[in-house]
Amino acid sequence: MSFKILSKKQLSENVFQLDVEAPLVARSRKAGQFVIVSVDEDAGERIPLTIAGADPQKGSIRLIFQRVGKATAQMADLHEADALGYIAGPLGQPTHIQKFGSVVCVGGGIGNAPLLPIATALKEADNQIISILGARNQELLILEDEFKKISDELIVVTDDGSYGRKALVTEPLKEICSRDSKPDCAITIGPAVMMKFCCETTKGFNVPTQVSLNTIMVDGTGMCGGCRVEVGGQTKFVCVDGPEFDGHQVNFEQMMKRMSAYKALEQKALEKYRDHKCKIGLK
Repeated sequence: MSFKILSKKQLSENVFQLDVEAPLVARSRKAGQFVIVSVDEDAGERIPLTIAGADPQKGSIRLIFQRVGKATAQMADLHEADALGYIAGPLGQPTHIQKFGSVVCVGGGIGNAPLLPIATALKEADNQIISILGARNQELLILEDEFKKISDELIVVTDDGSYGRKALVTEPLKEICSRDSKPDCAITIGPAVMMKFCCETTKGFNVPTQVSLNTIMVDGTGMCGGCRVEVGGQTKFVCVDGPEFDGHQVNFEQMMKRMSAYKALEQKALEKYRDHKCKIGLK
C-alpha cells in the first residue's frame, strides 16, 4: 500500500509540508497524536511525525518535518504525486482538550507544527488562545498565518530581531503570566531548552504547563527505549505514555543528554545520502 502526496510546500530552508492521502488516519486522528512514516514500504527507516492537521473529507493528513537525517532528506526529495510507502497511526496519547479559559500556546521553530492542531482544538473548545511564536530569524518562522486565524492574541519574536520583537519566547510569556488575569494554563512545544525555560517561567506563577516531547522519539512504538524520560521521578516512554507531559515534572537536563546520542549518526547518514546523490548525478 502507498500513500499519495497530494501537495508539497517548502516552509523554510529545511522545513517541508506534505499533504498525504491517508483517509483512515484522517478520520480517527486527534490533536497531539503522531504517525510512523517511511519512504519505502518494505525497507528504510521509519520515523515518528506529529500530525500537523487533517482533512477527513479529503482523506488527507498534513505532515511538517525538518530535514535533519537521511530519512527526512529522502522525504524532502519527494514530489507531488509521489507516494510514501508506509504510514501507521494515529499513535500516542491525544491532547486533553476542554474549556480551560485562557491558554497561552508557545511554539519554537519546528515546534509550531505540532502546536497548531492543539491550539486549534483548544480554540474550538471555546478557549481564549494567546500564541507566542519564536524563531531564530524571520526565514525560519513557520505557520504565522495559520496561528493568526485561531489566536485571540499573537506575539512573534525572533532571536535576531529580523521580524516581530527581538526577544526569546520567555520574555512575552513572563509578561502574560504577570497580568492581573494570568492564563489558566500553558502548552509549549519546541527545542528542549526552550521548553525547559518556559516551564521555569510558568512555574513561578503557578500556571499549569504541558509540553510535547515528540522530538526525542525514535521508533515511535516503545520498543527501542530511546525516548525514555524522567517525569516526576518516574521513567516514562514518550511514544506510548505521551508525547505530552506536565512540564513542571520533566527532567529536561536528562532529556537533553539523551537527545544528543543520535546526532552524530544522523549527520553521518545525511552526508552519506548526499554523497550518493552526487555520484548518481542528482541535486
